[in-house]
Amino acid sequence: MLCPSPEPAQLVGDAVLISEAPPWAFGGVRQKFCEAPLSAGRLPWERPSGGNGAARALPLPGRRPPPPPPPTRGCMGCRFPRGLLHLLRPPPASRPRPRGLSLESVPPSKRPRDSLMAPPRIGTHNGTFHCDEALACALLRLLPEYRDAEIVRTRDPEKLASCDIVVDVGGEYDPQRHRYDHHQRSFTETMSSLSPGKPWQTKLSSAGLIYLHFGHKLLAQLLGTSEEDSMVGTIYDKMYENFVEEVDAVDNGISQWEEGEPRYVLTTTLSARVARLNPAWNQPNQDTEAGFKRAMALVREEFLQRLDFYQHSWLPARGLVEAALAQRFQVDPSGEIIELANGGCPWKEHLYHLESGLSPPGTIAFVIYTDQAGQWRVQCVPKEPHSFQSRLPLPEPWRGLRDEALDQTPVQLPGKKSLITEWKTTKGYLPPPGKECSCLKSEGG
Repeated sequence: MLCPSPEPAQLVGDAVLISEAPPWAFGGVRQKFCEAPLSAGRLPWERPSGGNGAARALPLPGRRPPPPPPPTRGCMGCRFPRGLLHLLRPPPASRPRPRGLSLESVPPSKRPRDSLMAPPRIGTHNGTFHCDEALACALLRLLPEYRDAEIVRTRDPEKLASCDIVVDVGGEYDPQRHRYDHHQRSFTETMSSLSPGKPWQTKLSSAGLIYLHFGHKLLAQLLGTSEEDSMVGTIYDKMYENFVEEVDAVDNGISQWEEGEPRYVLTTTLSARVARLNPAWNQPNQDTEAGFKRAMALVREEFLQRLDFYQHSWLPARGLVEAALAQRFQVDPSGEIIELANGGCPWKEHLYHLESGLSPPGTIAFVIYTDQAGQWRVQCVPKEPHSFQSRLPLPEPWRGLRDEALDQTPVQLPGKKSLITEWKTTKGYLPPPGKECSCLKSEGG
């Protein structure tokens, strides 16, 4: 009879109690053991150091086992596999021996980390949850050392003290001890203050603190490269500016505008979506545990989706913009028009960043490219990254026209040469008269 799941060993006083023999130890024969004292650091089923070492015969299943031998010899003569002995030996005499193998009886922060010990604990506050601690916990769980971590939601100082890392609760910021709270009056840290050279002045939340201390390591792992790779630094800044900083600002109650009232209200931010996962005030069940797990899953998915976009879409577009800037004088003698090899790529932020290093200096007024249907489009460059005003708007008579109607309206731009009229004839962007026309559509800012 085979034993599919042998029971574990337990330490009882000075003896090891094995309720079932492992099936592979005796050829698959299920055999009851007795309880016997330990001697000379040897487990009960090991052969003694003296004697001929002959194995004792085992009774067949169903027969009564023989009485236990004297304690000096142990209860069985068969040797236990050496590779597992260290897992069951009692602790040295100099250390207090636990009363059993229950992992809950040992404070987690004092446990050695090995494959049989409990996973690490991430502590955060209970009750109503917010986006910052949900994101902080989700980011930590993306790291190998915290992948199987237990989330302990409590405000009990004793329980928090037993956690390996604590976020958004506890009233202290001490990265050496892995304590990452931002609610204490003395805390005023920003990405700029803790990471000199970074421009962001928004007070950090627990999400920002975890991202600051673990972000490079996390991104290197998710991107499949090393922390020294320049791509990690580039995307690290991008993810903070366009993902994590918003969470920091919302959690710390920082207004999006320094003066005046906002023109519209944002109600679908990530922080707002997390907040709506809390129980409603009039729900009979006010348990927040299930909602917090959903919140962690939500922010985890959002973070990974954004990271995937920056790695596979946003960053490759930088090379296209660099190439277009290098060839701008081949597109038009003014150097103010660039042609993108692939339409639809996110070019604006790269253009603003790369323009400052142009030689000779200059600014770009128009971007032209073909869309997925193969039709030509022209887009005006905004004055600022998030502005709706263009550096050089297209002429009013051109707006809404396309194909032949647009081709027959040669209006010069104010104070400029007839740039677009020239490139649609000399560069071949529109076919000659009588041929099927592509579309040159104005997409003003």
